[in-house]
Amino acid sequence: MPVERMLPTPESKDLLSLVRDIADSELAPRADAAEAAAEYPRGLVRLLGRSGLLGLPYSADYGGAEQPYQVYLQMLEEIAARWATVALTVSVHTLSCWPLAAYGTLEQRKRWLPDMVGGELLGAYCLSEPHAGSDAAALSTRAVSRGEDYILSGTKAWITHGGHADFYTVFARTSDDGPRGISCFVVPADSEGLSFGAPEKKMGLTGSPTTLVHFDGVRVPGERRIGEEGAGFGLALEALDSGRLGVAAIATGLAQAALDAAVAYARQREQFGRPIIGHQGLGFMLADMAVAVESARATYLVAAHRRDAGLPYRHQASAAKLVATDAAMKVTTDAIQVFGGAGYTRDFPVERYFREAKIMQIFEGTNQIQRMVIARSLERGDTTER
Repeated sequence: MPVERMLPTPESKDLLSLVRDIADSELAPRADAAEAAAEYPRGLVRLLGRSGLLGLPYSADYGGAEQPYQVYLQMLEEIAARWATVALTVSVHTLSCWPLAAYGTLEQRKRWLPDMVGGELLGAYCLSEPHAGSDAAALSTRAVSRGEDYILSGTKAWITHGGHADFYTVFARTSDDGPRGISCFVVPADSEGLSFGAPEKKMGLTGSPTTLVHFDGVRVPGERRIGEEGAGFGLALEALDSGRLGVAAIATGLAQAALDAAVAYARQREQFGRPIIGHQGLGFMLADMAVAVESARATYLVAAHRRDAGLPYRHQASAAKLVATDAAMKVTTDAIQVFGGAGYTRDFPVERYFREAKIMQIFEGTNQIQRMVIARSLERGDTTER
C-alpha cells in the first residue's frame, strides 16, 4: 500500500521512487526464499550502493547524496517493508560508517569513505561483548599501543553480518580510565588474527548472519584509529542515537507490511456471508494497527527533523525506537490474529514478520534501556528545548 511521505525536495521524492522500484523488483520477490534458506543477500547491498542509496546522509565530497536524515530513514522503511534483513544491513552499515564520516580526519575520509558509501566496502559495528551488552562502558576488548600500531585482543558479540563485512568499526579499551579509556578503530576484515564464531541460530532475520568476532592479537595501524585516543565511548553513544532511528524506521516498515497483508486478507476472506473486515471486532483491530503504524512513523520523523536541524535528539531517538518497535511487535501479533490459523503457518508472510519484530525491541539497546535514557534526560531537563 503506497504511503504518503514527508519529503523536503523533488530530488528526495525521486530517490524514494527509485527505492520503491528496486525494493519491489529486486527485494520483495526474493525475501521469503532467502530467509527460509538463511541466505545473505550481499549482492543486493552492492546494488543499493551502486544505485547511490547507501550514501544518502553523507557529503557529496565522498560520493554521498547529502540528503536529510529523514529521507534516509524513509528509505529504510521502504526497504524494510519488503525485506527487513536488507534494511538492517543498510542501517548497520550506515552506523559503521558514521564514526569515520563524523570524526575521521580529512585524509581518512578521502581514503576510505567513498568505497564505503558506494557499497564496495560493507561495514559491521563492534561494540557489544558477551559480558558487556547494554553496559557498553564495561567492555574488555583491549587495544595496546605498539609503536605506531595497536594490538587488539578480545571478543565482540551479536555482530550483524559478521564474517561478511569488509571492515569492522571496533570499540576497544586503550586504558583503564572507565568510559574515557575507550577508543574507536576501523579494522579490515582480512586482518591476521581476526576470526568469527558460528552464526547464531535465531528465530528471525535468518538471512542476516549474527556472529561472535574474535580479535587474537590483531595488529591495527595507528592511522585506523578514529578520533582521539579515549574518545570512543562518546562517539559510540552518538552513533547509537542515529542507529536507534534506523531501527525505528525498520520496525515501522515491518509493521506497515504486516498491516498491508492483514488488510488485504481481511478484504478477501469471507465469514458469515461478508468479508471479515466488515465485522466490527476485526475492523477495530485493524484500525488500531493502522494508528500504531502512523504513530511510529510520526515519532521517528520528529526525531529525524531535530537531528537535521542540529538540535539535541537523544531523548527523541530513544522514544522513536521504543514506540516503533513496540508498535511492530503489537501489529505483527495482531496480523497473525487477523489471519487466524493460516497466520500461524509459513504459507503467509505474517509469521515471519512476527519473528522479525521481536529482535527490534532488543538490539541497539533494549526497550528497557530506552526507558532509562528517557528517564535520565527528564531528570536532567534535557527535553526542555523545543
